[in-house]
Amino acid sequence: MKHIPRKPREGINVSKTHPLVEASTLVVGLSLIFVAIVIALVFLIEIALYFVPVDKEARLFRNFLPDDVVTVAPMDERLYQTQLLADRLASHWADAPYEIRVEIDDSTLVNALAFPGGLIIVTSGLLDEVASENELAFVLAHELGHFRNRDHLRALGRGTVLSLFFSVVMGSDASGISIKVADLTLRGFSRKQEARADAFGLALVQAEYGHVNDAWRLFERDMADSDLADIFIYVSTHPDSGDRVEDLRRQAEREGWPVSGEVSPLPW
Repeated sequence: MKHIPRKPREGINVSKTHPLVEASTLVVGLSLIFVAIVIALVFLIEIALYFVPVDKEARLFRNFLPDDVVTVAPMDERLYQTQLLADRLASHWADAPYEIRVEIDDSTLVNALAFPGGLIIVTSGLLDEVASENELAFVLAHELGHFRNRDHLRALGRGTVLSLFFSVVMGSDASGISIKVADLTLRGFSRKQEARADAFGLALVQAEYGHVNDAWRLFERDMADSDLADIFIYVSTHPDSGDRVEDLRRQAEREGWPVSGEVSPLPW
């Protein structure tokens, strides 16, 4: 019997699934893989950076300053006095491993930030808004809390991974974007991290003044002043002002810290 080969039926290699559906499935699948890789890398790098010795961190970031920061003149009295206040507060942190360096960003935004190496940046806008040394002291003490918990290194880990991700995906031309992404991740912490920094900061204020009066007054004004809220970038990466005030009040009551006492004027 002679075998007569037959032609394959038409469309045998054509999927019954619509091409757009297949393309979408591929894109979603690859995206999920990328996200999983990024999350895993962030987790691993955050852990690794957390164990970097402080002295190595300080040497590595000794002269670090974000590209978009325009510092005030070195002889600016506000810079001198803010540095003195930061040093006073840090003196109540037993065995503090950081040498705190303060810089003032000549910006109208109301903000304060902690960066690797012990750098605290406050804006001129924030210094214009605080009404007493006590208010400013809590802001600085809060940033010291981030250093104590090394939150800034965890943020640096996120920034490093995202920076590399953008460079790989978008090519070398995206280096500027990746740097900005890395910088932005240093400017935001989780609410849990913020709450811990608040608690440590309030303890430093109590140690410095013997009371916590005016420590959270800036946030109370933020709640009452809609105009201030519009420019108060500081709270955009921090817990809601009302929640913060209540948490701080409860902490003071729990610890038995006086909520009244002499308020120090700003020294400029």
